[in-house]
Amino acid sequence: MQRLQTRPQFQAALAGRTLARTAHFALHCCPLVATATPVQSELAVPLFPLEEVWLGAMVPKRWAKRAVTRNAIKRQIYSLSSELETTLANAAHVVRLRAAFDRAQYVSATSDALKRAVRTELQQLFSRAVVA
Repeated sequence: MQRLQTRPQFQAALAGRTLARTAHFALHCCPLVATATPVQSELAVPLFPLEEVWLGAMVPKRWAKRAVTRNAIKRQIYSLSSELETTLANAAHVVRLRAAFDRAQYVSATSDALKRAVRTELQQLFSRAVVA
């Protein structure tokens, strides 16, 4: 599995269709096309050089204020997606946090309850994506 790293890669994946949604997450996907990013006038670098599963995680500050929370959610996304890599199509995928987890319910940024809730919802998201 390859990770999305550049802004154009994320933009391309977000411009694709939405495969699945849950209360807090959305999974976007776009096919790996021969899209190139011009670096110089004569050279062009392919946007996705390898024909593999590409994955990125977007956890905006708007929905997860603390960096420790954002990093914990990203770790859960990458961990679960590596386990489910074989079920995903060779395409560019972005998992995007689209709503905040209630800070009154999950007081600690790295509580076990928050980790369980995130993992459960991500499992639902990926299972819906496989069906779609």
